[in-house]
Amino acid sequence: MVEIFDNIRQLYNFSAPWRELEEYIEFISESSFEETALHANNSPFTVKMFPSWTPTIWINLGAPYRLITAWNSYHVSAADDVLILRDSITERHNLPADYIFTVKFFPGGLEAVLGINQAQFINRIVPLKDILPAMLIHQVKTAGSFGERMVLLQDFFLLQLSRQQKKDHYIHLVKDSIDLYVANRMQYNTSEIAEKLFITSKTINRYFNNIVGVPPKKYFSILRARAALTAYVSAKETFSPCHHGYHDMSHFYKEVIRFTGQGLAAQQ
Repeated sequence: MVEIFDNIRQLYNFSAPWRELEEYIEFISESSFEETALHANNSPFTVKMFPSWTPTIWINLGAPYRLITAWNSYHVSAADDVLILRDSITERHNLPADYIFTVKFFPGGLEAVLGINQAQFINRIVPLKDILPAMLIHQVKTAGSFGERMVLLQDFFLLQLSRQQKKDHYIHLVKDSIDLYVANRMQYNTSEIAEKLFITSKTINRYFNNIVGVPPKKYFSILRARAALTAYVSAKETFSPCHHGYHDMSHFYKEVIRFTGQGLAAQQ
């Protein structure tokens, strides 16, 4: 299965985070036994995901799996749990008994909640025990339900959030920049965003590199490619590249290849 081209969300049950955390966490999810069995047909399967620069926690509640990134291949045992930045195309090669609990942060969310800068995780798969207390991970893995796991982690996140002594201005500025870009149909360039926020282009570049680990121009291009490709897959007949800031279809096709590593014809 390939993200965007295929509905990989159907394999999971999703929940929004608590209101106090919704600024920092995009979603919490857990594998659905029923949907995985239906779509995997009791066979090994692969899920391919594109770059998002969003720190993502994967707590393994089931079988081992293999992670393939742009720089390496990793065997993740049933006892192992990881955090990945999703800074490149990533594939999970799963067994039929795959069962994953996921927490996906927004860019900068990990730092706002836990005080951990995501930029240090570029080109790395990080053992979750280096990020969260071992006892908490054990409690999550042995909890009896999706709801119990969500409560355990969100209670911990809220406690850590309350302990962050300073509200980092630059984290909020990155979020405001992203919100402004999305609200204006992804038409603004970096200089225009900076002007709207009354800062310099040099400042916004520094903030994005420090918080997200990538310049704003690159992050915005990923954000735009995701949105445009999703719209294209949903309604090819009415899709207009101009509505997503592309000059024409040729421009859009080139960005799809840059983003996915393949052309649209490969998905026909």
